[in-house]
Amino acid sequence: MNQTGYRLAEIVARFGGRIVGDAEIRVLQIATLETATTGQIAFLSNAKYRKQLEASQASAVILSEADADATQLPRIVAANPYSYFAKLSAFLNPLREYAPGIHPSAVIGKGAQISSQAHIGAHVWIGEGASIGTGTVVMAGCSIGENAALGEHTRLYPRVVVYHDCVVGNHVIAHSGAVIGSDGFGIAMDEGRWLKIPQIGRVVIGDHVEIGANTTIDRGALNDTIIEEGVKLDNQIQVAHNVHIGAHTAIAGCVGIAGSASIGRYCRIGGGAIILGHLQVAENVEVSSGTVVTKSIREAGTYTGTFPFGENREWRKNAAQLRHLDEMADRIKKLEKQIELLKGRD
Repeated sequence: MNQTGYRLAEIVARFGGRIVGDAEIRVLQIATLETATTGQIAFLSNAKYRKQLEASQASAVILSEADADATQLPRIVAANPYSYFAKLSAFLNPLREYAPGIHPSAVIGKGAQISSQAHIGAHVWIGEGASIGTGTVVMAGCSIGENAALGEHTRLYPRVVVYHDCVVGNHVIAHSGAVIGSDGFGIAMDEGRWLKIPQIGRVVIGDHVEIGANTTIDRGALNDTIIEEGVKLDNQIQVAHNVHIGAHTAIAGCVGIAGSASIGRYCRIGGGAIILGHLQVAENVEVSSGTVVTKSIREAGTYTGTFPFGENREWRKNAAQLRHLDEMADRIKKLEKQIELLKGRD
């Protein structure tokens, strides 16, 4: 990071927006309105924090046109203060750089192709025929299976596992404990015993995907499990075999997606949600936290479902009636009007 910081004029020249106040003010770091001090820039993206803006000790702030006159602090006025903050924070806090090279303790399989500009950390295992692209960082204890492919400028944090034949794109981030390409849950009952069904597909991950800690993505049973570009997966998510997640979808922690489900582009799935297998979710769908999706969602919108648990037979009956709640309410209103009319005749 630049130890002298950046002038507001330099920041706006790079990221856009307009300056109100002293354009020569320098900032070194991002902070919240409440904690910011001299040399730090804060942001306001939600009107409920305007009280904090009034008392903020920040050197400058990022805010919207609607809040441009809400403070006398030097400020950058932006169309979307939150995304502006994200871009500026990434600029001020770049990822740590790693020197190219292979640690002496790494085990490299026959025929593996590793860019001279890649970083391979301590005790990494790379299988035969694997390939690793320019600028990619594979940290300590990772395991890369036979014929797996990692693109350019991808970053695997310690102890990430990528199974054989899987494909990971460019600029991907996978956090510690992530497992890419483990077997899907494929079993068949035969004479009182479970038979394992070989999982012969792959996992194919697009560019600019982020995978949270301890998230697991199963390989396909026959076809591939596919995570398209720009998808963001939080920690402890289970993605089952043959799932397809559309580009730029964001999924919060502890979500479970069952086999062969398909999720469209630009969806947002809240924490703890469950999506049952073989369902289709349209583009631009938001699923609220804790919701269980039991049937396909064909149209964009926000979907929420929470219902107290109980004995299954009773629960199913109540759930069926709940689907007709609006219709029942309308019928009750009509009956109440008819009763009032009959009373008026007496």
